[in-house]
Amino acid sequence: MNVLEPSYEINESRPAVPRSIASLRRAVVAFAAEAGADDLQQENIGLAMSEAVSNCVIHAYPGDGVRGDISVKAWTDGGRIVVMVSDEGRGMAPRSDSPGLGLGLPMIARVSERLEIEDRSPCPGARLRMTFRLRGG
Repeated sequence: MNVLEPSYEINESRPAVPRSIASLRRAVVAFAAEAGADDLQQENIGLAMSEAVSNCVIHAYPGDGVRGDISVKAWTDGGRIVVMVSDEGRGMAPRSDSPGLGLGLPMIARVSERLEIEDRSPCPGARLRMTFRLRGG
């Protein structure tokens, strides 16, 4: 696969439930491997994906019984892999009852070249965009 080909992409959607985390991670890591990511890059992308999708499952739909989907898009762009994770939940908001240590987003920022988080207004939810530079890209 030519890593500079911008049209190569995946577009996956799953319910925002725990079993979707591994499935979406596998899809993006397989995409990254085909796009030319080495083993360390695949590991970093997989780790970032697990954190991003877990955040959607845990935080986007907290305790209200309403569930939506998690959408993942990934594409190559000029020697980089861009991964976008979106949900239809409550968006980025502080939670006093939040589980975890709050280390997921800083870890994603550390393993990616760039991390962007945005509100999906006027639609509900949040969007997280991670960019990873391919070695030699």
